Amino acid sequence: MLTVGYGANQFVPLLVVYRSTLGLSDAEATAVFGVYALGLIPGLVAGGRASDAHGRRTLMVVFAALSLVATAVLITGQWGVPGLYAGRFLTGVVSGAVFSIGTAWVKELSATAAPGAGARRAALALTAGFGGGPLVAGALAQWAPAPELLPYLVHLVLAAVALVLLPGAPETRPARAASARRAPLFPASTTGGRFRRVVVPLGPWVFGSVTLVFTTLPAHALPPDAALEFAFPGLLAAAALAAGAAVQPWGRRLHTVLGRNGGVGAAGVGLAVVTVGCLVAAGATARPGLLSAAAAALLLGAGYGLCLVVGLGEAQAVAEPDELGAVVALFYCLAYAGLIVPYLVALAAPSVGNPNALLGVAGAAALTLVAVLAGGRRRPPRST
Repeated sequence: MLTVGYGANQFVPLLVVYRSTLGLSDAEATAVFGVYALGLIPGLVAGGRASDAHGRRTLMVVFAALSLVATAVLITGQWGVPGLYAGRFLTGVVSGAVFSIGTAWVKELSATAAPGAGARRAALALTAGFGGGPLVAGALAQWAPAPELLPYLVHLVLAAVALVLLPGAPETRPARAASARRAPLFPASTTGGRFRRVVVPLGPWVFGSVTLVFTTLPAHALPPDAALEFAFPGLLAAAALAAGAAVQPWGRRLHTVLGRNGGVGAAGVGLAVVTVGCLVAAGATARPGLLSAAAAALLLGAGYGLCLVVGLGEAQAVAEPDELGAVVALFYCLAYAGLIVPYLVALAAPSVGNPNALLGVAGAAALTLVAVLAGGRRRPPRST
């Protein structure tokens, strides 16, 4: 999971390289980044459901191998945009499958650990990969030769190591008989009020928040004469994801302390942090500066971390054992729907400006916060 998360986000600082070498516009750069989401959806849905029926380990090995292929395709992007689109799409397919299968697998491997340990371990593995990828790729793009090749070689090595190690991990879900009932598209576990009132509105803000750090802030919140034009976007992303990792244990404890309505309360805190982060990001794009950009990145990263660990915890709490992979996959589908946020900002910015577009995003996050809290007061979620 760490390796595939690394591969997904190694592209963040390299997008700055491609803006320069391929002459990408804001909308085109955001589209190249976001086509990843089109691959995620089939990867998430097919991966989670298939692993519920056929086991976790074999499918993870297959997608670890495909991760190598995806990065090899991205290397061809130095010769034209089609290679970037194809590589990012395939990276999305791999990421969707690995995140849904891996999260379910880690939860099952954590059965004897403290409550919530599975969600926390999965969230930390992803966040470490998401943060490590842009940090290392940005440094290599800034100071090493061949910035459109060398950063990808690091991921190829990591993926090869993961591919060697995976077959030794224990299987937790033996394959079912061929005649087993086919799982519905929307698992029964997701039809209750707890999923609809907390997980559904919270999900899109997981990545709807932090992807602003990957796309909007590097392009519009840094001074035009800022040093380290390739390394700094990676540093911003790494700082955001480090903040996300740091708040996850606290978010899990908050979820527990708040008791029966813990999901609503902890989700409300996460959405409040996202709202403030968007407001600070609006200020950073109005008056670009390194400190304001860093402050926005840390807040948006913290909001991401809280929303991720609370959303995963709630999804795993409602899931029946036979539907765990499918429920986790549905949560990630909701989370990655948030990739539309930076694209909408890029579309709106030419007309209203980036600060006003980000104020609109802050308003949407605040409205989501109100809706989650109101839904929680109307009918407390049942205990599971």
